[in-house]
Amino acid sequence: MVIVGWLALVGCAAPAAATAQQAGAEDTPGVLFASGFEAFPAGGLIEWAGDGVALRAPEGHVSIHTQHRKSGRQSLRIHGGEDRGFEIAFEQDDFPEAVVSFWAERWTARSPFRFRVLGWVDGTWQEVYRGDEAIAVGGFDTQVRFALPAGTERLRFLSSTPADSGIMIDDLRIGEAVPMRIASVNTLQPVSPALIGNRTNPVALVEVKVVGSTEPITLEQIRISMTGTTDLREVEAVEVFYTGGDRGLSNNVPDDNFPEASRFGRRQRPVHELTFRGGQVLQEGANYFWVSYQLKDDANIDHRLDAGCLWVRTDRSREALVPTTTHPDGAQRLGVALRKAHTDGIRAYRIPGLATTNAGTLIAVYDNRNRGWGDLPGDIDVGMSRSTDGGRTWEPMQVIMDMGDEDTPGLRGNGIGDPAVLVDTETNTIWVAGLWSHGNRGWHGSGPGLSPDETGQFVLVKSDDDGVTWSGPINITEQVKEPGWCLLLQGPGKGITLSDGTLVFPAQYQDTTGNGRLPRSTIIYSRDHGETWHIGTGAWDDTTEAQVVELEDGVLMLNCRYNRQNRRVVMTTHDLGGTWAEHPTTRRALTEPGSCMASLINVDRELGRPYRGVLLFSNPASTQARREMTIRASTDGGLTWPDGMSLLIDHGGSAGYSCMTMIDDDTVGILYEGNRAHMTFQRIPLADLLGEKPE
Repeated sequence: MVIVGWLALVGCAAPAAATAQQAGAEDTPGVLFASGFEAFPAGGLIEWAGDGVALRAPEGHVSIHTQHRKSGRQSLRIHGGEDRGFEIAFEQDDFPEAVVSFWAERWTARSPFRFRVLGWVDGTWQEVYRGDEAIAVGGFDTQVRFALPAGTERLRFLSSTPADSGIMIDDLRIGEAVPMRIASVNTLQPVSPALIGNRTNPVALVEVKVVGSTEPITLEQIRISMTGTTDLREVEAVEVFYTGGDRGLSNNVPDDNFPEASRFGRRQRPVHELTFRGGQVLQEGANYFWVSYQLKDDANIDHRLDAGCLWVRTDRSREALVPTTTHPDGAQRLGVALRKAHTDGIRAYRIPGLATTNAGTLIAVYDNRNRGWGDLPGDIDVGMSRSTDGGRTWEPMQVIMDMGDEDTPGLRGNGIGDPAVLVDTETNTIWVAGLWSHGNRGWHGSGPGLSPDETGQFVLVKSDDDGVTWSGPINITEQVKEPGWCLLLQGPGKGITLSDGTLVFPAQYQDTTGNGRLPRSTIIYSRDHGETWHIGTGAWDDTTEAQVVELEDGVLMLNCRYNRQNRRVVMTTHDLGGTWAEHPTTRRALTEPGSCMASLINVDRELGRPYRGVLLFSNPASTQARREMTIRASTDGGLTWPDGMSLLIDHGGSAGYSCMTMIDDDTVGILYEGNRAHMTFQRIPLADLLGEKPE
């Protein structure tokens, strides 16, 4: 079998060698090639060589892809088109019988779709795998495994897909066909809060690594310890789930983080030690077993949950295998799954805002994205949840901003969203700001002008009874928007009351004066408790989604998402945004994952005390992806953010937005877009950040 365009690869000399370790190969006997493509340069790929292996592709067929992956940061993408692909050549003469495995994702469900793997054996191409019907669309949900005959000299991966699509491959592994053995057992505990309202809550992870591919091993028993859990009576049930080689979790399932997983053994009531019995056939490589707790509705979210693995047993030996680590340090915090996919019939929730009223009531606001994840324009309303006991329990959601007519042709849902909440601490009036998109008047469709038919509208609602009831919409667009701008909208997140009673919302606008649609962060403010509103000047080019704090009387800090690099822009003003100055930490101290909304609060101003310089900042602490939700503390007004005052609260990937408030003198509340609930709430002791209670 000869394919036009591939002839030049046959007999091609191998390029300069890199090491197998650089490619990601495991230092394990029997592994001929293993790579997650992490060491490959991003972009188009023609050839690469490692120890005894060469990977080649015709120009334009393959690239190293950074936007989607099964693990790590990169995957290999075979581009769309007819007979596109790459080839792996083995330089050893006595290539053994082997097993190939990898994860694959089909780019689109559109036809055509053909995916084959061919092996060059005894001078001919032989089909060794056909995946035309096997590869699932999206999500890297398909694990491919097949055997290679001894004497294989080359492998050719071929796909035929629509021109603008393709297929992606990650975690490619080729290993000798040797009998399986257990290489290691370990207990891991990724930081992930257990949520009241979720049926499953991953608390610990048992990792069983296997070498070899023949004579499969079956795991039969896992012994679990609940030592470290504050109160076993708060746990409804304990389960173990097997997720194969995938340790990731889903955040799009209302009540179950393991939609594709297999339960190992039976569901059990909590006791200090439990044995789960099952019959799970292990696969080569990593095998993951999640220990999951279901919480009772009245569990105390200030408590902790913990789990460890004491031993496992397989069918090969009745002797127990003890993990390298049986019980990792630390324990999981508790939280509340405040909003989940499909709760109250709503497809998705996004964009958190959170504030504490004078009465100690928590007001949480967010987008109700009724029909899906998409931003405005769309069928979106603003929802509000209220808690009078510090976030331990929450009242039923109210819809407080709904512009109606969502199904009227041409209105594109008539949505309102991206909320920001502000408590006037002098009057206890609660304000919520939203962007109203009357038709296509969101970020991309809004234009110059002031009317709803021309541009997005800056709309407020308010409550004078601690959030029990709310006013109708109050449109302040004409007060604060320049007619030549394309768009003006709030933070989102939260606003503040200054020491002199001035109300301030962070804001952002798109300027069209010789700059296309260049966005800039700014503030809007009211000196008369919301009767009239005014706007500052732009703080910095290409900044959006800012948060604002008062550092000292009349001095404001604006912390902005920066769309040009993964660093936060930090600006200050002494005159309510009339002029701005760069803060010493701007584009230096605080990182973000390629632009993301963050939260910033001044602890002392939130508690109504004189300034002592304690600031808190939350965002995904990664420059690669929106994951690792972290709270950082500064005790010098944001000049430094010490590593020792940083707390990871959720390791998982998510949409990444967050908003904080001080609940009381000792406790921070955070509402964020989590990996297991669209709106996740946690209570964090301030001492966990500062090491001690501030004086």
